[in-house]
Amino acid sequence: MKLEEQLQQRSGNQCELCKAGGALKAYDVPPSNGYADSHILLCDKCLAQINKKEELDSAHWRCLTEAMWSEVPAVQVVAWRMLNRLRNESWAMESLDMMYLADDTLAWAKATGDHESDGSVDLHKDSNGHLLQNGDTVVLIKSLDVKGSTLNAKLGTVVRNIRLVPDNTEQIEGRIEGQLIVILTKYVRKQN
Repeated sequence: MKLEEQLQQRSGNQCELCKAGGALKAYDVPPSNGYADSHILLCDKCLAQINKKEELDSAHWRCLTEAMWSEVPAVQVVAWRMLNRLRNESWAMESLDMMYLADDTLAWAKATGDHESDGSVDLHKDSNGHLLQNGDTVVLIKSLDVKGSTLNAKLGTVVRNIRLVPDNTEQIEGRIEGQLIVILTKYVRKQN
């Protein structure tokens, strides 16, 4: 039986955290052993927030008060990690206080160190705080001199099909006059 089929059977074809149906994906809970018991089935919203691609929605994660009682260790690990990210919420702290994990499951949950960080998520945002995505079009809000070049990117220049710099949320890449340059997000405005 395929991994996806095993997970669908175990979860009743629902997200193992929030019970949502629809498009579900297998998530390999790190650090992985590669077997089905280290995977859980998740909806897109849970997956995006676990992977810090979206800001935490506290109301969505209230589902953890039920999911934390799952008999599946991988579900318990993710529930524990997410409750720790939300520990500033009183309901999350109360749930953490009630939650019990076996020693080996707790060691697995702590292995990534994710529980030590807060719930903040660093995302690429323009000067107005709008979320930027790969492929977006932006407009420069300031004239910029390009280092190592004679190019001067003027105020109002439209940059199409940007790429996000993976390791730095303050930078994007885009082409101006055929030249690929790095642009600081604080100098751009997303075009609708």
